[in-house]
Amino acid sequence: MSAETSIPPPRSDGNAVPGDAVRALLDDSPVGFALLDSTGRIVAANRLVAEMLGRSPELCPGYEPAELMRACGVPADAAEAPDRVVRVRHRTGDGRLWALTWFPVADPVTGDPHLALIALRDGDEAHRDEQRLRALLQIGNQIVWTADARGEIHEDSPQWRNVTGQSTRDYLGRGWLDSVHPDDRDSVERAWNDAVLDGTPFDALFRVRTRSGGHDHYRARAKPVTEGGAPVEWVGSLVDVTTEREADELRRRLNQQLSEAAMRTARLQQATSDLAEALTVDEVVAAMSVIGRSGVGADHTSVVLLDRNGARLDTVVAAGSHPLPRGSFPLGHPEIAARAIADRAPRTAADPAELAALMEDAPEVGELVALTSERAWAALPMMVAGRPIGALRLAFDSPREIGDEERVFLEALAGQCALAIGRAALYEQEHNTAEELQRSLLPDELPEVRGVRLAAYYRSGSRHVQVGGDWYDAFPLSDGRIAGVLGDVMGKGIPAAAGMSRIRNALRALAFSMPEPADVLTGLDRMFSATEGMDQVTTLVYFVLDPVTGQLDLSNAGHPPPLVVAGGAPPSLLDTDPDTPLGITSPRGHHKFFVQPGNTVALYSDGLVENRKRSVDSGLDELVDVASSAPPEVVGDPQQMLEYLVESMLEGYEQDDDVTLLAVQLPVIESVTDR
Repeated sequence: MSAETSIPPPRSDGNAVPGDAVRALLDDSPVGFALLDSTGRIVAANRLVAEMLGRSPELCPGYEPAELMRACGVPADAAEAPDRVVRVRHRTGDGRLWALTWFPVADPVTGDPHLALIALRDGDEAHRDEQRLRALLQIGNQIVWTADARGEIHEDSPQWRNVTGQSTRDYLGRGWLDSVHPDDRDSVERAWNDAVLDGTPFDALFRVRTRSGGHDHYRARAKPVTEGGAPVEWVGSLVDVTTEREADELRRRLNQQLSEAAMRTARLQQATSDLAEALTVDEVVAAMSVIGRSGVGADHTSVVLLDRNGARLDTVVAAGSHPLPRGSFPLGHPEIAARAIADRAPRTAADPAELAALMEDAPEVGELVALTSERAWAALPMMVAGRPIGALRLAFDSPREIGDEERVFLEALAGQCALAIGRAALYEQEHNTAEELQRSLLPDELPEVRGVRLAAYYRSGSRHVQVGGDWYDAFPLSDGRIAGVLGDVMGKGIPAAAGMSRIRNALRALAFSMPEPADVLTGLDRMFSATEGMDQVTTLVYFVLDPVTGQLDLSNAGHPPPLVVAGGAPPSLLDTDPDTPLGITSPRGHHKFFVQPGNTVALYSDGLVENRKRSVDSGLDELVDVASSAPPEVVGDPQQMLEYLVESMLEGYEQDDDVTLLAVQLPVIESVTDR
């Protein structure tokens, strides 16, 4: 039979035979094809099938392939029932591997399913491709695995066994889940069940227990192999991503450390700014408390300072923190702050047990734990010019470790605190000295004059350390009247204090020789021009009061108007236009008023009504309103009245200037007949 007759024409029984085009396709195909009729005989075969049968293609028609099927491992009943797909692999005598697929086809004419097509191809190349793929995956540190349509592992995986130490028996089915980290197992199993149920790709990250007992990170991916739209198998891979995860974690920790370092740097800069504004030790400790809470979460902050002799320690506690069992103790006392100062090195304790070990089981540790909520501690010495001045002490209400980064931050913070404490101590010393000097220039006490009640109030400004120029004075005159003055020499320091002292002494001398207010101020103008500089502005109010008649004569040299508080009438400001400050030559005015029994006349410096947030005009209006709200018992007592005015007027404002007041009251009880 020639090649042209190897594929016969259609037979009378209706079985179709391929035409020339199909025949050429079959002969040239790299895959073996054979077409069977309804009797199970070969109708046509191409070259590769003929080689399998050991004959030429022309001799293949009419051949019964049962022997070939059996040689390829096809069951006998499969050859008799060509209604399903059958796949087998067969290696011929020459060592070549063949893959055989046998499945039903329809008659192209009648559509009856009584023809079967056998397709064969050389499986060696496919096998080599598979081996190459597996080798490539192994190089990429991947574990290849397969599962059946139900998601059960059905093939051994030596790589998995090498990693996990599981046996094949332990690994198959769902046994591989036993090697998944317990914290990850439920979520992985749930994701795998959902993928198998829905036929969707599987992708999960989880930890796997290794042969050594540790856990490495793996990423599992799998996709279903489908036929007819239904999964028949799952093919997946496992990739070790431990290095990537560790690198990610390292980057995350590094970023976190950098972020925390940047935050601590910002907090240290803010601490520097806050501490620069703290003028007293209490203000420094208050600022440190805020910084300690925000910087490291400290619940209690205190500063422990050495005394001048360097033998005892005094504790300054921030507001809101509990006091220590001993606020003052010797340097050798078993206290962590004392230990840090003595050792000149930071000392920390993460819990009471560590503190007890650090203090060599001193009973004072138990006392501290029993009396306070402190459960962890950090103390850092504060050094100035190479010598300790005390320690910054931080405490926490729960046990905690102080990390290296926190320790560096706290050491820098303690350095800033030491500088601030040094400045604050110097400020307090200078401020106290200035305040003492200021008070020494004021009267030790006010005179007692029958029929008159006098009161004075002085509060130094909190933001400066220099002596100010505010002053007041009151003294009886030879004619039975009483003179009073309140003035303000602008500026600070010794020049202002010296000018104030000269003006005060000159006023007293002038008042005894020519007591009327206009005359006294005119004389002061001449003295001022001769002894004081024109840049030293001075204002004052001077009055003379007759206790019998209540007549009050007053001159005002550029000062705020006096306040009159009456028991039965609204308070008011004396309606006078102030003259110019001292030294500016101009006619001096003389104003006459009558003070009724029970009324109080109050003089005050501009620090009471003016500051950076309040103008003089608004301050004067507020002063009248505040006086209107004074309780009756305050109105009847000039000293209480002054204190009430100061507290009410300064509430909500930062005092940035000295505040000085002088009040004179005619009591209701007093009368002429009593004299």
